[in-house]
Amino acid sequence: MNSTMYAVAAIAVMSAVTIALRFLPFIALGKRKTPRLVTYLGKVLPSAIMGMLVVYCLKDMDFAAVQSYVPQIIAGLVVVLSYIWKRNTLLSIVAGTACFMVLVQVVF
Repeated sequence: MNSTMYAVAAIAVMSAVTIALRFLPFIALGKRKTPRLVTYLGKVLPSAIMGMLVVYCLKDMDFAAVQSYVPQIIAGLVVVLSYIWKRNTLLSIVAGTACFMVLVQVVF
């Protein structure tokens, strides 16, 4: 099997598994009411995941040198303030990323 056929086969398998995982809850639950646990998880998991991402992004902050932690804190504040201002997640992510890159590449 050449590399092109291998790549096509790998993409086909990955696509089939992804589609199956997406449709499995609908097939399993059918027309029944959504279980309370699933409804609860749908409410709390987005906030929990965002909290874990914030902790993961800031876990390596080193307070020994200013250039190590100030860009992260400023970029984080830009994300929070831009989200409070516009309530647009994509805008907040782009603004925070751009701010961090400018601070790291130009300022610090």
